[in-house]
Amino acid sequence: MRILKTLGGAAAILGLIAAGAAQAEEIKIGVTPGPHAQILEQVKPIAAAKGLDIDIIEFSDYVVPNQALAAGDIQANSFQHQPYLDNQNADRGYGLVSIAKTVVFPLGIYSKKIKSLAELKDGDSVAIPNDPTNGGRALLLLQAQGVLKLREGAGLKATPLDIAENPKNLRIIELDAAQLPRSLDDTAASAVNTNYAVEAGLDPVKDPIAREAAESPYANVIAVRKVDADAPWAKTLVEAYHDQKIKDWINEQYKGALVVAW
Repeated sequence: MRILKTLGGAAAILGLIAAGAAQAEEIKIGVTPGPHAQILEQVKPIAAAKGLDIDIIEFSDYVVPNQALAAGDIQANSFQHQPYLDNQNADRGYGLVSIAKTVVFPLGIYSKKIKSLAELKDGDSVAIPNDPTNGGRALLLLQAQGVLKLREGAGLKATPLDIAENPKNLRIIELDAAQLPRSLDDTAASAVNTNYAVEAGLDPVKDPIAREAAESPYANVIAVRKVDADAPWAKTLVEAYHDQKIKDWINEQYKGALVVAW
């Protein structure tokens, strides 16, 4: 009898454990390959300890993650900065909201042919991202480096049409952000987002011939649908991402290539 009672007690305990496991909430988070995915892999076990299971879904571009989130195919994404999210909402009516800042990826200009932007020759080609906010970001960096001048008031959404002065008659080529590392064989210089630079084996600290300052309006964010902004799982996700262990890991892993934004 005692053995049976012991077995019955063990079964009850196992049942409680199984019930607790079954109550763990599961969410899908969209990311781009590279640092965003790598950071979420570190966040996963911290979130799991808080009862939130994360399924990381990688997307190869900047367009689909917001489409998937708006459609409800994923519950959150972590790949974009606030100006890009604002632009997507304005253009596509997504109504997505950010619930936390993550990291800043200072944009860099890279080259296989020159050591400085001062070496650019008349008619050289310079590639920039073809999405409105990152393209504007690259043009503002080129302006800060004295390569060209934008019309007054062009702001964060500047396009090549806003170039007021181009003394070296540079050809500004707009390409999908993911293709920019491969463009370096064909351009004099290319502006590459840090996540794609890392993925391509470039060193975002040592390799750029010009780089944004760490202080910028381009902090990346975790985005969700508006209806989920106050969901308990969203709060848990932010707590797990903003854990001190994640901050320490980012600083150690990327050594300044990424800057913690919280």
